[in-house]
Amino acid sequence: MLFLVGALLVLGVVLGAVAHVPAPVSMVAGLAIALWLALFAARERLFGQHRSGGRLDRDPRGAR
Repeated sequence: MLFLVGALLVLGVVLGAVAHVPAPVSMVAGLAIALWLALFAARERLFGQHRSGGRLDRDPRGAR
């Protein structure tokens, strides 16, 4: 719950900052964030399958 409150606080600060900068600066920042997220997703998709997860992994036989 505390994490959610912190995330909303950060979101409010970021949106407040975006409201005061020129539109091209906001677009460049948005594109940079989108590129970062796309690279992260691609890396997780390519290399994430090789890791064994934690508590959510199940035994191939169906037992925990």
